[in-house]
Amino acid sequence: MKRLEFFFDVSSPWTYLAFMRIEAVAQAGGAELVYRPILVGGVFNAVNDTVYAARAHPNPVKQRYYLKDMQDWAGQVGVTIGQPPVFPVNSVKAMRGCFFAEAEGKLVPYASALFEAYWGRLEDISQDAVLASVAEAVDLPVDAFFAAIAGDDLKQRLRANTEELVARGGFGSPTMFVDGDDMYFGNDRLDLVRSALGRPA
Repeated sequence: MKRLEFFFDVSSPWTYLAFMRIEAVAQAGGAELVYRPILVGGVFNAVNDTVYAARAHPNPVKQRYYLKDMQDWAGQVGVTIGQPPVFPVNSVKAMRGCFFAEAEGKLVPYASALFEAYWGRLEDISQDAVLASVAEAVDLPVDAFFAAIAGDDLKQRLRANTEELVARGGFGSPTMFVDGDDMYFGNDRLDLVRSALGRPA
């Protein structure tokens, strides 16, 4: 069985689009799907800090197309992607929560609820009240959730995933690896991932 790793941060709209389809891609390719939460800001700081300048001074022609392209993709995937008033957002607590949700067998519902809260309802997922609402919506024990995301274990796990992605050549979210070293970046590379999963070992 092939192995498909999905490194992701919910603060990226393109990651939302890929997240909604990655499970079907893995199933079609008969692959084991491994979700790898990261902090994309940590990746940018390490190897891709030009992102910040591009955000501060966007090219207006490219920006118009960027917004159209995103809405075309959102319609294709069947999700709502708005423009959150808080962007970029500090997703560190939300992403630590992915590990807690995974231990409870609820990573996919939890991450889906985060994406919907931030990109669909335009809520600030850095705020504890919003995270509590998301946790409650997927039946996670709220007190245990907050205790876990404040602890060193989940802090270290998120840092380790982020550093591993950088060490393996990644520079953003979503980044996917097929069988360890075959890397793909971006929502629009899922067809290539599908092809890679279909190749003989």
